[in-house]
Amino acid sequence: MLHFEHTSYLWLLVPVALAGVAWALLNAMQRRRLASWADKGMFTRLIPDRSGWRPAAKMALTLLGLALLVVALANPLLGTRMEKGKRAGSDVAICIDLSNSMMAEDIQPNRLERAKRVVSNLLASMAGDRVSLVAFAGSSFIQMPLTADYGAAKLFLDDMDCSMISEQGTAIGDAIDKAMRTLGYGDEDGAWQRNSNRAIVVISDGENHEDDAVGAAKEAAREGVRVCTVGMGLPEGSPIPEKGGYKRDRQGNVVMTHLNEQMLMQVAQAGRGVYVRVGTGTSNLKEVTDLIAGLDKEEYSEAQFAAYESRYMYPLAAGLVCLLLEVLIFERRNRKFNIDRII
Repeated sequence: MLHFEHTSYLWLLVPVALAGVAWALLNAMQRRRLASWADKGMFTRLIPDRSGWRPAAKMALTLLGLALLVVALANPLLGTRMEKGKRAGSDVAICIDLSNSMMAEDIQPNRLERAKRVVSNLLASMAGDRVSLVAFAGSSFIQMPLTADYGAAKLFLDDMDCSMISEQGTAIGDAIDKAMRTLGYGDEDGAWQRNSNRAIVVISDGENHEDDAVGAAKEAAREGVRVCTVGMGLPEGSPIPEKGGYKRDRQGNVVMTHLNEQMLMQVAQAGRGVYVRVGTGTSNLKEVTDLIAGLDKEEYSEAQFAAYESRYMYPLAAGLVCLLLEVLIFERRNRKFNIDRII
C-alpha cells in the first residue's frame, strides 16, 4: 500500500494543477483571437514552421515534471522490509481506576480524563520501555498486554471509560495481581526471574477499596517489582455526576467521593515505590518518571520491525526526464528534421 512520509507537501500539487488550467484557458483565448483574424490555412502559409502540438506537449511535460518532483518531495513509501533488532528497557504495568467516582470533577475536566493525561505523560517519558494496561473497578482485566508500541497503548487508553466494568468498587489488590501477570509473573513456562527492571503504577482515587491492596503490593515488592500510586482528586471531595444531576444515596443526599490518600500511601510504601497526587497540576509526576528511569534495563528477545521502503527516487527520476524532454522539444518545427512529418 502506498503511503507518503510528508503529506503536507502534496498541497503543492494544487498550484501545479491551477497553472495547467490557467495555461489551457489562455491558450483557448489565444486560439479564438487568432481564428477571428485569419483561417487555419492562411496561418499555415504565413507561419510554415508553426506547430500545433509542441506548445501543449512542452506544457504537459513541464506540469508532469513538477508534479513528479512534488511527489518525490513527499517521499512515497511502498512495500515493507523486515529489520531485525534488539531493544533494552524496563517493564511497566499501568493500572487505571474506572470506578464511577473517577468521573468526579474536583480536578478538571474529571479524574478519569486527567488519569489518561497522566498515562500519556508517562508514555512520553519512556524510551524503549515496554508497557501494559490494566483496567479495574470492583474487578479488573488486562486491557493491553506488554508492548513497546506506544501508539497502540494510546489507542487502548482512549477507549477506556467507566462503563467498561459494571462491578463497582476499587479492587486495587486484584489490579496489582493482574499487572504482575502482564509482567510475566506466574507464567507456566517458569521463566520469571526476580530482578529490578519492573514497576507497577496504580492510578486511582483510592476510594471504596475492597481487597488487600497493601498485601498485594508487598508481594510484588518481594518479587522485585516497585509499586507506585498516583492519587486522583482532592481530599475535600466532590459529587459524582450522573444522568440528570449527581449521584444520591437512598435518603436523597448527594454522594461525595473523597481521595483516600492514606491508603494509596500505604500501598506505595508496601511496594517500595512512591506516591504522588494529581490535583491542580502534574509537576510532581516527576517522582514516578524518575523511579521508572532508574530501573534496570534488560534486553528484550529479538524482535522484527516492518518498515516501508522509500521510493522517492522513481518520481524524482521521472520528473527530471520530463523536464529534460521539455527543454529538448522546440515550439516550432525543425526544418532539417521534421518530426511532424514522421508522425
